[in-house]
Order: sequence, then structure tokens, then C-alpha cells
Amino acid sequence: METQELELDDDERLPWLESADDEGDEQGVDAGRIVGFVLIALLVLAVLLGGGWYLLKGRGNPELVADGSTIEAPEGPYKERPENPGGRIAEGTGDVAPAVGLGQSQQGRLAQEQDVPPADAADSETGQAESSTGVAVQVGAFSTRETAQRGWTTLTRQTDVLNGVKHRIVEGKADIGTVYRLQAVAGDVAAAKRLCDALEADGVACQVKR
Repeated sequence: METQELELDDDERLPWLESADDEGDEQGVDAGRIVGFVLIALLVLAVLLGGGWYLLKGRGNPELVADGSTIEAPEGPYKERPENPGGRIAEGTGDVAPAVGLGQSQQGRLAQEQDVPPADAADSETGQAESSTGVAVQVGAFSTRETAQRGWTTLTRQTDVLNGVKHRIVEGKADIGTVYRLQAVAGDVAAAKRLCDALEADGVACQVKR
């Protein structure tokens, strides 16, 4: 059997004889196109974003744009002393700290109050003059004469032991300053002791003064 040879032109090539290099060239061309498309898409996206940012910036409120300036302080002092501060200033306020810093001792003092005499002030003075004699049973000490008188009224409502008992208010000095001692007056020492015992039994603290 005779062997028949295939007659092929120079441009014609058998597919199984094509080399792998030819396939690589075709794949390289496709990859280049893809990269080009991606770059074009990124460029278009950047243009769109830049245009949108520019439009939004142009529509912004110019008053809200920071210009780097500082807030000017108002003229005049920022803190002023009130014309009428109000309130009540206690006696000796501001004197304790400097005195203590200098090694001095400071004793407490009661502020002097302007007492408004009660309606029965004349009767109270008369009662105190009448009860100036006798043995005293002290039942309290107060900062003012008026509060001492109110204290006696409170005690007479608290206990029946003081019903009909005379009292007096004696001004004296103590470590804290002037005090007004409220005292019930008994006829003698024995009566004063009995009165104090009865008051203590009724829950009222007392002390016999000789």
C-alpha cells in the first residue's frame, strides 16, 4: 500500500502541531484588555466622586466653614460683685483662718441679735424682779432673752411640775459668749431639790444653783 502524503501550504498548520506559546499569546491579550477596562472604570468612578464632592462643597453654608479665627472676649470684667448680695453674714466670718495661721486660738462667739421685745415684756420684767430671791433651779441656757422666755413657756406645757412656780432669766458669760440662764425659783434649798427631782422624773434636765 502506498503512503499518501498530505500536501499542505506553508500557511496551513495542523492543530495538534501548534505550540503552547501561541495559546499564551492569546491569554495575554485577554488579560491586558481586562486590566484596561478596570482602569477606565476606576477613572470614571474617580471623576464622578470628584464632581459630586465639588457640587456638595459649593452648596455648603459659608457661615459654618471654619476660618481658624478665635472668639473675641467681651469688654470689661467677666465677673462683677453684685450690688445686693443678700443673705446674712455671721459675726467673725473670715477671721478664724488668719488667726489660726498665726498660732492664735479662736473662741466661738454668739452673734448679737436685736431682740424684739414681746408684748408682755413689762410683765416679764416684773415677774423677774419678784422672783429674784430664793434658790434657783436652772432648767436651760439660751442665746437671747426672748428665746429663754419661749423656753419657759415650752417647759410649762411639757410638765405640770412648773405650774405656779416662779422663774427668772439671768444673764451670764460663758466660753461661747453671753448666755441667758432660765431658772425656776424655789423657797429654800430643800424645796429646790424636791423641784429638781420632780422635773428629772418628768424628763426635764435641771440643776440646783446655790
